[in-house]
Amino acid sequence: MRILRSDRIFISVFLLLFTMLGCAGVGKRLEPPSVKLADIRLEALNVLEAVFDVKLRVFNTNDTALQIRGIECKIDLNGKEFAMGVTESEVEVPSYGTALLPLQVYSSVFDIIKNAADLPSQNQLDYRIKGKLRLGGSAFPSILPFESQGHISLPDLPESNQP
Repeated sequence: MRILRSDRIFISVFLLLFTMLGCAGVGKRLEPPSVKLADIRLEALNVLEAVFDVKLRVFNTNDTALQIRGIECKIDLNGKEFAMGVTESEVEVPSYGTALLPLQVYSSVFDIIKNAADLPSQNQLDYRIKGKLRLGGSAFPSILPFESQGHISLPDLPESNQP
């Protein structure tokens, strides 16, 4: 009889804890954030690799803040792979708010040179960002995938005056 009672207590405590943990996530399905390219700057140019400092603007349309622990992403320019990166970054995006997320991305110098031949004939670059935000702040870390696209206007290049 004593064994049955202790089993009941254990099962009751287990069910109570399971219910409490489960209630925290019920009805809270997070929408993927919108992520836009906010800034990109060349940080380093090596023989085989270029390093860019990128800032991504994260738009949170959820009614709860996003505790971002890290990000991984790939950036395409004009339909061709440009750069990729991953970083651990502690950033909180408030509910219905935005935040800048710093990231370093890496690109092959050969790919940059190969794709640069088309630049003088274009007024803008089309970009596409695809990646995952790694979230913290709960007992169960989650991943929010995102994908967005946009345009970068190129400044007017001065024409060369040749005699």
